[in-house]
Amino acid sequence: MNAAVATSVFGVFMVATVALGLLALRGRGKGGGLSEWSVGGRSLGPVFIWVLMAGEGYTSFSYLGAAGWGYNYGAPVLYVVAYMSCGYAIGYVVGPMLWSYARRHGLVGITDMVAHRFGRPWLGAVVAVLATVFLLPYIQLQITGMGVVLSVISYGAVSLNWAYFVAFAVTTGFVVVSGLRGSAWVSVLKDVLVIATLGFLALYVPLHYFDGYGPFLDRLVTEKSDWLTFPGHGGSGFGEVWFISTTFLNSLTVVIFPTTVAGYLGARNADALRRNAMYLPAYNVLLFVPMLLGLAALFVVPGLAGAESNLALFKLVVDALPAWAVGVIGVAAALSSIVPMAVFMLVIGTMWGRSVLSLLPRLAHADRQKSAAQVVVVVAGSLALLLTYTAPNTLVRLSLISYEGMAQLLPMVLLALVWRRLTFRGAFSGLIVGVAVVCVLVFSGNDPVWGVNAGLVALAVNLAVALAVTFAGGRDVDPRPDAEVLADDRDEYAADPV
Repeated sequence: MNAAVATSVFGVFMVATVALGLLALRGRGKGGGLSEWSVGGRSLGPVFIWVLMAGEGYTSFSYLGAAGWGYNYGAPVLYVVAYMSCGYAIGYVVGPMLWSYARRHGLVGITDMVAHRFGRPWLGAVVAVLATVFLLPYIQLQITGMGVVLSVISYGAVSLNWAYFVAFAVTTGFVVVSGLRGSAWVSVLKDVLVIATLGFLALYVPLHYFDGYGPFLDRLVTEKSDWLTFPGHGGSGFGEVWFISTTFLNSLTVVIFPTTVAGYLGARNADALRRNAMYLPAYNVLLFVPMLLGLAALFVVPGLAGAESNLALFKLVVDALPAWAVGVIGVAAALSSIVPMAVFMLVIGTMWGRSVLSLLPRLAHADRQKSAAQVVVVVAGSLALLLTYTAPNTLVRLSLISYEGMAQLLPMVLLALVWRRLTFRGAFSGLIVGVAVVCVLVFSGNDPVWGVNAGLVALAVNLAVALAVTFAGGRDVDPRPDAEVLADDRDEYAADPV
């Protein structure tokens, strides 16, 4: 009976999610071209941009991973709040700059920007392939997260294998049809549910299990003090230096993450992004709730080991709440998978449609790029689903280097736009060396290195190589005939007036 109630609630909300995505397309004809599908026609206002970017940052990790990290380690999980808040501050400057550059030249992603900046279309294709490698694990992890949620809230009635397929099918169908605008609309529903459910749990769990916050915090300080200091419980290695270096690296990386840039480029104007950057940190307050609930689970469901610790929050929920409430909380967690997974898939499709498949003569026409991008979405989602079934540890391992690998694009994407002297040879050499260094360090088990995030070490090497090659090799010659020197335009990166 409990399984039927919870899964019925879940099913109703999933149907409503797809319907909301379709409703977002009203008055848009047949959905427009690639620009309308991938960046919402650059017409989303402050509210939609806020919920979209909050939705991208608040994933199933927030329900599963944050609680699991809190359960396993404690204090080190606070890096998530730290880097996202710092990233929003950096985005106040970077977001309008990227928006202005892309709008001026009709670009829809970082691969377009790189290709345009250096005048080499094939370079955009290289960046698209590289970014896909670092984004694909996120799709797999969201499929896994939503699948786990569905299986748990169904009280085991829905197997993990079927739950994974449902996660893939709902999200893929949704993003192919509705694009970025649909994701923004669904983000509104997600945010309402996330705020309501986490607000409720923040009050309910301490009262239900500990008779209030006072007794709960007393027990935490007395019995679990290791979880409240660095490096956390169990000698994790995530100490103060790791925390600072990871916060610094991730706060820089998040502003050029392809999914973040998709949110930037969907804005109606640059001021919407500035207001958005001021308001978004308030959303991070919610992240403390699953972290706190993970610590509460130490007393309620002790002994969770390995990946099972990621279920700490839902163990509390299933044991204490009626089935309908379990279903609603499961929907909030599922939408926290669907929205970011939709944006990840959308960005991969756009990158390939614009930068890889467009190199083929038959697909170079603008009218065919949207269709090509939609096909890539299905292929990317199918690949992530297949690997979820056959080799889950492969992508989980790759996820370790996702942020650290994406950070190696910083000089090519960001530095190149603000420093006109950076050459193609310098940026490309630095990228190759940086990716190689981060892969060697991570896969050899040397992350962190002397307590420092391996991605930051690799980025330092990347930057040193880029600068050395730039200063040693002279200025670039733009390969495009009669091309303007884009980086020499001093007004290139100023935001357009509202």
